[in-house]
Amino acid sequence: MLSPASMESLILQLHDISAVKFGDFKLKSGISSPIYIDIRLIVSYPSLLRQISGALTAVVPQSVHYDAVCGVPYTALPIATCISVSSDVPMVMRRKEIKDYGTAKAIEGAYQENQVCLIVEDLVTSGTSVLETAAPLRAAGLKVTDAVVMIDREQGGRENLSANGITLHAMVTLRELVSILKEKGRVSEEMEKMVNKFLQENHKVSVPSSVTTKKIRLPYQERAKLAKNPTGKKLFEIVVKKESNLCFSADVSTAQQLLDIANKVGPEICMLKTHVDILPDFTPAFGSKLRSIAEKHNFLIFEDRKFADIGNTVTMQYEGGIFKILDWADIVNAHIISGPGIVDGLKQKGLSRNRGLLLLAEMSSSGNFAKGDYTAAAVKIAEEHQDFVIGFISVSPSSWPGGRGAPSLIHATPGVQLVKGGDDLGQQYNTPSSVIGERGSDIIIVGRGIIKASDPVEAAREYRLQGWEAYLMNL
Repeated sequence: MLSPASMESLILQLHDISAVKFGDFKLKSGISSPIYIDIRLIVSYPSLLRQISGALTAVVPQSVHYDAVCGVPYTALPIATCISVSSDVPMVMRRKEIKDYGTAKAIEGAYQENQVCLIVEDLVTSGTSVLETAAPLRAAGLKVTDAVVMIDREQGGRENLSANGITLHAMVTLRELVSILKEKGRVSEEMEKMVNKFLQENHKVSVPSSVTTKKIRLPYQERAKLAKNPTGKKLFEIVVKKESNLCFSADVSTAQQLLDIANKVGPEICMLKTHVDILPDFTPAFGSKLRSIAEKHNFLIFEDRKFADIGNTVTMQYEGGIFKILDWADIVNAHIISGPGIVDGLKQKGLSRNRGLLLLAEMSSSGNFAKGDYTAAAVKIAEEHQDFVIGFISVSPSSWPGGRGAPSLIHATPGVQLVKGGDDLGQQYNTPSSVIGERGSDIIIVGRGIIKASDPVEAAREYRLQGWEAYLMNL
């Protein structure tokens, strides 16, 4: 807890170095203000910088736990650095401009998924800068629940941050600051009234919609490092190496047709999806033949089995029967209608074989029931079983109230064609740009758009290029 005497001393020192100015100033939010706070000056005053850093540490309640600190670039970076050094708490840095070379990281430093990061800022008006920093931190898998600031301008920032799940802790409000300066004879009563009138007239500065709606996502190569399942990690790595986020849904009439087209489009895809139970000429040799093609062209095999039974039954369906899916499919999927036991059952057989599981969180057919609480339950189960669950079959994860889930989990979306539309059986189609950009998915699943094309290989190449371009445009 910061004492009144210490706060008063800091405010007077800020005024002494002209970090607090009075006049007519245009703020980042676009409004004009009779007072301006220029905290950047404190980098030239080490003693004051050290005092402020200590004061901010004292402002944060002891009940607030955090594993790392991150200063909002650029003014708060030296403050966060001092807090890190004096408190022996790790610091991470947010890149204001993400490079298109090297690691292309948005967040620099050493951290682990689900660690809690405290954001450090110099002052808050609308809270926009804090939200712009929180977004990539959260996208990287860090939790952001609190921010500490020197000065709260009392213009809606606290409320805006609260609406985004962040509690603001401030050393002093703008009214308190001006009141202290007036009491010490630094400003006139008339100026104090002018500032108070300004605050009353501008008590609510909204956050630009571009900040509240922008979805920051980590590059695939960064997410590969977070993956806890070897197949999930390998999928991310294949996507990066081949510059392909295209999954081909090979719903053809015979096993031989499937093998032929897999060999042709293999260079363009990261994953091939099968429905093995529709193949009338299936033989036990099918799996090994398909695996040979997959190894040749470096893609994973996803059997779209949609397991839905109780745990004991699905273990037998997965390992046994005539298809012996476990032997040749890298990835399978499952509904969660029977509860988390289905994951336990499949994991019992698949984990030791380095297999992965996708959960059906949403479906692309009209009128389906996989939405709302069902989707939220799928996310919860996935995050609790990341050693085996590698992601989701989803439709619009960017609209999920709780977010897309952990960045280590991948999203694959079916129903993709080059033009929007639907078929007579309720399948809804969206473009690669819409699925990757607007809807927030990672992998496009394309079937008929390739199979029915006059040149399937060229069609696959076009889908690959459009899917990859959509990904690059949304980093």
